[in-house]
Amino acid sequence: MDPLTAPKAGADARDYLPEERTFLAWIRTGLAVMALGFVVARFGLFLEEIRITQGGPAAQPRQLSLWFGTALMAAGVAVNLVATRRHTRAVAELNHGQLMGHGPSRPAVVLALSLALVGIAMVICLNVVN
Repeated sequence: MDPLTAPKAGADARDYLPEERTFLAWIRTGLAVMALGFVVARFGLFLEEIRITQGGPAAQPRQLSLWFGTALMAAGVAVNLVATRRHTRAVAELNHGQLMGHGPSRPAVVLALSLALVGIAMVICLNVVN
């Protein structure tokens, strides 16, 4: 039987490593979205400071940038949580039917959950401070 057309007995490192890279890419994406949200949320404060230094009129409310920034940070948290769930399921599917399976990458899962918690803390901090 041709080894290229023979059915695979189970998943190996060539199946797990691309899944790991995909998961880490989603973590980077979630972190980038949270960082962008933080910048957007603080952009109103930056504009207010510029207006004050130029002797402009009284400060206008900056609630719009705060809400957009908060929404982006919440989206980043959601990306990390969904990525964690997806990665865990994909690894479980790869393990199905194997005698010795690999678990999901614990450091990557911990990182994603930690970033989600940081994002939640940022959202709370922005809304409490303002």
